[in-house]
Amino acid sequence: MKRPVRPGRSVARLAAVQALYQMDVSGLGAEAVVREFRDHRFDRDMDGETLAPADEEWFARIVRGVTTDQMEIDRSVRKRLASGWKLERLDATARAILRAGAFELMRQAEVPIEVVIDEYVEIAKSFFEGPEPGFVNAALDGIATDVRPG
Repeated sequence: MKRPVRPGRSVARLAAVQALYQMDVSGLGAEAVVREFRDHRFDRDMDGETLAPADEEWFARIVRGVTTDQMEIDRSVRKRLASGWKLERLDATARAILRAGAFELMRQAEVPIEVVIDEYVEIAKSFFEGPEPGFVNAALDGIATDVRPG
C-alpha cells in the first residue's frame, strides 16, 4: 500500500520530532542536528519511498524554538500530565511530539489549533499503536486551551 504524499510542513514536523528525539537521547545541540538533517536527511528515501520536500525553515523553526523555550514548553506539558507523572517518565518520542506540538500552539498562532493537533496525532500514530495518540490528542488539546483561550 502506498503512503499518501505528505506536504512540506508535515514532513518538517515529522523530521522535527525525529530531531528532538535525537537531541534528547544523544545530547546533541539544535544547530548540529539542524545541520545534520539539512546535509544528510532531507530529500532522501524513507522506507523505499521518496517523501515530499520538507519545509526546512519550518523544521528549523520548530527545533530551535523548542530548544529556546524548552523550560516554558515543558511546564505547559507537565501541567497536562496525569497526577504523579513526570515528563521524564514519558517515552522520548512522545516527549518530542508533545514538545513540538506545544511549541507550535504557543508560538505559531497563525497555525490553526486543529491543524497542529491533527498533525501531531498523526505523527504519534506513525510511532505508536497503543493509547499514545489519544494521549497526545488530549494533552495538546489541553495545552491549546491554556495558551490560546477563547
